[in-house]
Amino acid sequence: MSIRHSLLALLGRGPAYGYQLRSAFEDATRATWPLNIGQVYTTLARLERDGLVRALPEGEGSQRPYEITDVGRADLAEWFTTPVEHAGRPRDELAIKLSLALSTPGVDIRAVVQRQRTATMRHLQDCVRLKRQDENPRDLPWLLVIDALIFQAEAEIRWLDHCETTLVRHAGTPPPLPATLPAAATRAVSERTTS
Repeated sequence: MSIRHSLLALLGRGPAYGYQLRSAFEDATRATWPLNIGQVYTTLARLERDGLVRALPEGEGSQRPYEITDVGRADLAEWFTTPVEHAGRPRDELAIKLSLALSTPGVDIRAVVQRQRTATMRHLQDCVRLKRQDENPRDLPWLLVIDALIFQAEAEIRWLDHCETTLVRHAGTPPPLPATLPAAATRAVSERTTS
C-alpha cells in the first residue's frame, strides 16, 4: 500500500492537517488498514522534502496544513495511470507456513489447511455481512475495499482447496530433502519416511 500516494490523493482534494489526512484515509477504507499518525507526519516530511507537498504558514497552534504542489499532482497522476507492479515475490505467511508444515515432522498439514480454511471462511462471511449492511452507493470507496477483501478471501479458499487436492494426490510421497543436508541426516530422514 502506498501511503505516499494515498496522502497525495487526499491532498488533491484540498489542504489538510496530518490528523485530517489520517481521518480521511481511515474513512475511505473504514480503517481496514489503520494508519499511524507518526507514519502520516513522517511521510508528509518526505513529500515536502521531495517537493510534492508544501506546508502552509497558517495553522492552528503548532499544526500546519499541507497542500499538494504541481510536482505532487504530476506524481499522483502518474501513479493513477501506472498499473500496480507485482514484481518480486512478496512474503506470503500462509504459503511459507504450509511449506514448512509439509516438511516438519509431527505437523498434520491437513489439519493446518483445514484450520486456515475455517478461519478464512469466517473472514469471508464477515466481509460479506459488512457489505450487505453498507451497500450505499455514496460509500463507493468502502464498497471497492470490501470487494477486494472478499475476492482475496475467495482466492485463498480456492488455493487451500487446491493444496488439499495436491496433498491427497501425493499422499505417501516424502518431501524432497535439501541438497545441503549431510549424508547421515539424509539417511536418517529417509529411514524415518520409509518405516
